Amino acid sequence: MDRETAKALVDALAAASGIVAVVGAGGKKSTLYRLLEAHRTLGTRRVLLTSTVQIAATRATPDVETLIVDGDARATIAAMQGRAGAFLVAGPPTGPGRFSGLPEDLIPHLHEKGAFEVSLVKSDGARMRMIKAPRDGEPALPDGVSTVIPIVAARVFDRPLTEKLAHRPERLLEIIGADIGTAITPDHVARLLANPEGALRRSGNAWVAPVINMVDGPERLALAREAAKKALAMTDRFDRVVLASMTSPTPLIEVVTG
Repeated sequence: MDRETAKALVDALAAASGIVAVVGAGGKKSTLYRLLEAHRTLGTRRVLLTSTVQIAATRATPDVETLIVDGDARATIAAMQGRAGAFLVAGPPTGPGRFSGLPEDLIPHLHEKGAFEVSLVKSDGARMRMIKAPRDGEPALPDGVSTVIPIVAARVFDRPLTEKLAHRPERLLEIIGADIGTAITPDHVARLLANPEGALRRSGNAWVAPVINMVDGPERLALAREAAKKALAMTDRFDRVVLASMTSPTPLIEVVTG
């Protein structure tokens, strides 16, 4: 990733500094990894990657140091003190290449005491689905979060709402007004993004920068653009929707502002 691409992505997602939480379904990990890559490209001195839910080890980033918190976090903080770089800090392993999440209230402490310029946080689980609505207690956002990035995949358009596609489809029924088996439309996605009990749940006063990911072709681009414009008309909680393809060499496709 070149500097121009890195800066454009960080700016579009309001992810230059502070605690940045990624929620939803359809590309949380890839979004976190691309933001991490962007910050490394831009020379950000200290970057934290962590999670309040289970997280996989970073991919293709050998310069990221992994540290495990098992009980008291003071030793972990001391191990990072005064050193530049990117750190994955997580709970004990849950399997090969996978780690448990940290308590929500620990992450602001790590961010402050570790003197991180930016902390990137996976704050939601979706079991590899492409769309979800949160249940009670979700997402697990840390206190002091500055930016929330809700994700939904453009690959849901025109596909029926089923358990194979959606995590907790029964919650989506309430939020987007679709029945099981109904083909998902831009209007459905817009309702999810704009609903206080949907993508905005527990976001408080944080800046919100929604992402429609997997925009990989002109048909999906047109549908994603339509969903973005409808979402912006439904709420004043965000002023843009980012259209992206996070696994592409140039992840930022378009920023829709109205």
